[in-house]
Amino acid sequence: MPAPTAEPRSFGMRLLDRAVAAATGLPRSAGDYVVTRGVRVPMRDGVELVADHYAPYGATARGTVLIRSPYGRTGIGSIMMGRVFADQGYHVLLQSCRGTFGSGASFDPMQHEIDDGHDTVAWLRAQPWFDGRLATVGGSYLGFVQWALLMDPPPELRTAIVVVGPHDMHRSAWGTGAFSLDDFFGWSEMMVHQEDPGRLRGAYRQLTTARRLAPGMNGAPLLAAGERLLLGKAPWYREWLRRPQGDDPFWTRLKVGAALDNVQVPVLLIAGWMDLFLDQTLEQYTHLRGRDVDVALTVGPWTHTEVFTKGSRTVLPEQVAWLDRHLSEGRTGDRPARVRAFVTGEGGGWRGLADWPPPHTDDVLYLHPHGGLAAEPPGTDEPASEFTYDPADPTPSIGGRLLAPGVSGVRDNRVLAARADVLAFTSAPLTEPLEIGGTPVVELAHRSDNPHCDVFVRICDVAPDGRAINVSDAFRRLVPGEHEADLVLRLDACAHRFAAGHRIQVLVAGGAHTRYARNLGTAEPADAATTLVPSHRRIEHGRSRVLLPVVGR
Repeated sequence: MPAPTAEPRSFGMRLLDRAVAAATGLPRSAGDYVVTRGVRVPMRDGVELVADHYAPYGATARGTVLIRSPYGRTGIGSIMMGRVFADQGYHVLLQSCRGTFGSGASFDPMQHEIDDGHDTVAWLRAQPWFDGRLATVGGSYLGFVQWALLMDPPPELRTAIVVVGPHDMHRSAWGTGAFSLDDFFGWSEMMVHQEDPGRLRGAYRQLTTARRLAPGMNGAPLLAAGERLLLGKAPWYREWLRRPQGDDPFWTRLKVGAALDNVQVPVLLIAGWMDLFLDQTLEQYTHLRGRDVDVALTVGPWTHTEVFTKGSRTVLPEQVAWLDRHLSEGRTGDRPARVRAFVTGEGGGWRGLADWPPPHTDDVLYLHPHGGLAAEPPGTDEPASEFTYDPADPTPSIGGRLLAPGVSGVRDNRVLAARADVLAFTSAPLTEPLEIGGTPVVELAHRSDNPHCDVFVRICDVAPDGRAINVSDAFRRLVPGEHEADLVLRLDACAHRFAAGHRIQVLVAGGAHTRYARNLGTAEPADAATTLVPSHRRIEHGRSRVLLPVVGR
């Protein structure tokens, strides 16, 4: 096979790079570059991974950026990753992960990323253009591969930029006790078809995602329903669904949290309040901060996919500035604030913080019978609030921290609150703004006549016109015994400003399908269950309350 040759950047590509830079507020181009496509990088087992090498042309390179992706090396990926950093004067190696887009062997998500990452760095060391300065960059799966490499950080590594990247895939899939169905079934189906020919066909598949995936998520048994759609082309999906226990050896290579104890170089973390991996990003920040690692955090008002679209004008300049400081050393001085957090809601915006979470005090609001929410506790003889959860008509998920762009993020929750299987507790209109920052907590005196049950709670901001947007929520699949116990539920971290005249609302339900696989109400395993048993719930008042982390007092 002939060696790949370098291609100069065309006039059209120069114009495109300039347009992207102007639209996202990037610094002026550092010079021209050439691209060598189809570079083959050998792994220890003889498999070759394919990469594209972007190299500065006629200028001194500023270091090398390694990006490893299962999503291809052309289109938006090459523009937002390879081309942006190449235009700033860096060597960029954009590599396709094993089993994707020409790289050898079969795709087996996350299982080979530790070894493949280190073998790629070993190959880089032997390249005449590599000057010993290395950074890793990427988001989502591309963030996981960075944590995999950081299990044993290479000495050349100067910094890492992890964007919405998890370090523990078992927690992402099963951390609540229920399977994260919408995220991982939908992702698996996308991976099966991402290399199908035809752009129009791909666009049609995206437009029809919800309709096509519904039978695979609503059928029982769940695994058989999903396999009918996946046609056996995503063998990892059946393993994920069959293995709920975190100590199963299957998950060993998909849990790389030990990297948080090994990394020493500066790390920039970027997340969105509605990103499915938000909890892990905040854990990464807290852990590295506790070890006194140079770490910075940016959290914007984005879902997982919006980080790369709506968030690009914030995310790309921050990444370039970080590389300037820590890879090329072309910029001096500290970042203006260690933490940048966007406060959602009316009157919110970006805040520069010394740390996360910010100092706060807890405001307590009690759940009252007949749908009230107030600072004063209810009387001791108030009746319980009740509802019935029926797996034959499961409470739907609306918005929140999901992967799929069509269903995730901030949504109007009025339809959800109006359901008979949802309890809504709403405060009086606020007389002044209330800003929260941190992790809300709901304490719930919950009782169920069926031990096999789930609990979902959500905080909403209700505007004067009645629109109720989700701010933060929590879900838990209860273990036997918890169905008759008081629960403490830590909701998603958030930064939100409730405007004067708005009301605070707490929703309580018995599920959030298809975000989490519905609880059928028996002890049957999730992949094979077919029997449906409802559960009747009671929320007792007096001990049921929400604690809001209020800032600015």
